[in-house]
Amino acid sequence: MATTDHRGRPRVVVTGMGVKTPAGLTVDDMWATLLAATPMAAPITLFDASEHSVKIACEVRGFDPVPYVGPKEVRRTDRATLLGLAAAADAIADAGAQTDTRDGDDGLAAPRHRRGVVAGSGVGGIRTLEDQVIQYAEKGPMRTSPFLVPMMMTNATAAMIGIHHGWTGPNLAVATACATGSNAIGEGARMVREGLADVVVCGGTEASVAPVSMAAFARMGALSKRPPEEASRPFDVDRDGFVMGEGAGFVVLETLEHALARGADIKGEILGYGMTCDAHHITAPLEDGAGMAACMEVALSDAGLEPSAIGHVNAHGTSTPHNEAAEAAALAKVFGDHAVPVTSTKGVTGHLIGAAGAVEAVAALLAARTGQVPPTANLQKCDLPVDVVAGAPRGVGPAPALSTSFAFGGHNAALIVGPPPEGATP
Repeated sequence: MATTDHRGRPRVVVTGMGVKTPAGLTVDDMWATLLAATPMAAPITLFDASEHSVKIACEVRGFDPVPYVGPKEVRRTDRATLLGLAAAADAIADAGAQTDTRDGDDGLAAPRHRRGVVAGSGVGGIRTLEDQVIQYAEKGPMRTSPFLVPMMMTNATAAMIGIHHGWTGPNLAVATACATGSNAIGEGARMVREGLADVVVCGGTEASVAPVSMAAFARMGALSKRPPEEASRPFDVDRDGFVMGEGAGFVVLETLEHALARGADIKGEILGYGMTCDAHHITAPLEDGAGMAACMEVALSDAGLEPSAIGHVNAHGTSTPHNEAAEAAALAKVFGDHAVPVTSTKGVTGHLIGAAGAVEAVAALLAARTGQVPPTANLQKCDLPVDVVAGAPRGVGPAPALSTSFAFGGHNAALIVGPPPEGATP
């Protein structure tokens, strides 16, 4: 089995996955919900939305952070960081790490200074910031929390993962809006491939179901006003906006050689990574999808694959007309006559903003390994020239998958993931 890729670089594999999402708190639960295409949008419970024009979101229900950080830390940590800490801890445990005593080897076969973290968020601790602004307005500056700054920092999740696990290697925070999660995994893969770390945990987190955040997106006209069970409907002719979501997704990466040497259970492989910028508009994509297409082509080149090798695309698919028209144009440019099956898991989870790309990368890894593509929820009639999977899962067989993320600012990111290398699993 070759441990290097087509360019002679170390192959990078996934040995752990963890999620906290509206579709489930574990990878298995999320996957079952995605395969069933059950929309998770519901009335907002995280704050009183009675005066808001949009009163629905995809919240992470039943999440208890106390087992991960303890009750004292919960009070001093924003929800976005708590979701990220929990998902990262689950991924690290899934990679085979034993109880973290910080003494000796815990099973990951890497010293602490050779373990890295790449964690991102689109807006950081926005809920904490909103709450403290209200506190300041009502009670004055002396009632502002001394914990506000570390709670709102966009790099708080990356920092706290390192602190909680004692990982002293490279530690990087990414903030590229809705492309954040994909960029974090791509940069984590590059960190491993270039030998900067032996093991890297990477992903994205977001908790922007908050009053001002929701009001701002609603005022932009970006949010759906349909009933919750039918609101998020990617690629459907009747889509009218996305549903705000929250959550976190993380993976553990290492070289194939390192994973084989320690007998790890390999879940999949990171084959390619691309990123580009539209350099066009702060919120709108290029109408012809040129920047998106270029990003996909960079990822394909990085993976050494032709478009015909891709088994399916986990599209950005936000349930917004302009973005999906641009994405459809990009897919047509890249894949041509190859009618690649496309899905958008945002019909189930809503749009997780900075966490979206990471959670969708986990979904793409599961699809690449099982050969089952989840259907797109609420799709009744597609008005674009795209082969969107709907109604029931579609069997395509184990194959590489392309996961795309496109963001405000014109940030484009794409990951190509694959099933475990043949013969690599126990």
